[in-house]
Amino acid sequence: MLPDGSGVMTRVSGIAGKVHEDMVLPPGESWSGVVAKGDMLRIIDLEGQQAVDFLCLNVQDTSETYDSTVTIRIAKSIYLNKGVKLYSNISRPLFTIEEDTVGDHDTICGCCSREINLLRYGFPNSNSCRDNFLRQLGKHGLDSRSVVPNINFFMYIPADANGRIDIKPARSKPGDFVDLRAEMDVLAVVSNCPGIRHGLKPIRLVRFSKPPM
Repeated sequence: MLPDGSGVMTRVSGIAGKVHEDMVLPPGESWSGVVAKGDMLRIIDLEGQQAVDFLCLNVQDTSETYDSTVTIRIAKSIYLNKGVKLYSNISRPLFTIEEDTVGDHDTICGCCSREINLLRYGFPNSNSCRDNFLRQLGKHGLDSRSVVPNINFFMYIPADANGRIDIKPARSKPGDFVDLRAEMDVLAVVSNCPGIRHGLKPIRLVRFSKPPM
């Protein structure tokens, strides 16, 4: 069921609550929107093994952005899992991962760009998550200064004992999801990765409020 505009309780993808937005994001496309404090954003991998690049910023002060270094130090892990908080550059929580059916999401490698795709694969002028981020940030009066090392949901990048990393196929299956609970009013920016190795599948985004306890 989709929201009917009446504000009544609605059920979508097993969600009990008021749905504010429910959309399928086509391959390679992007989205941005405000998730109010206490509300949820569910990111669903519809077909499996799709990378979803994610940025978030404080709506009231957009100089306060997601910070992977703070998040990793507080979590004591380079991977994101259920229960981990996503911290800002002034050490305040932006989101909490409330539910997670996959785990071990990447928060060190950042987004693909035209430049890195040329360097890694030899393909010039390819579509990229950086392009998607800039397109969405521009809608909110922001620019490349807000493109920080981001989260790559569903991407699995193991590190060995010597610190060497390897980009492995995503472990997400069709229907796997992550639920993010906003700890303040947050601008969320999503790129459904058009990357050469990790892209070209749709995802679903549901922004909702949980029913009162």
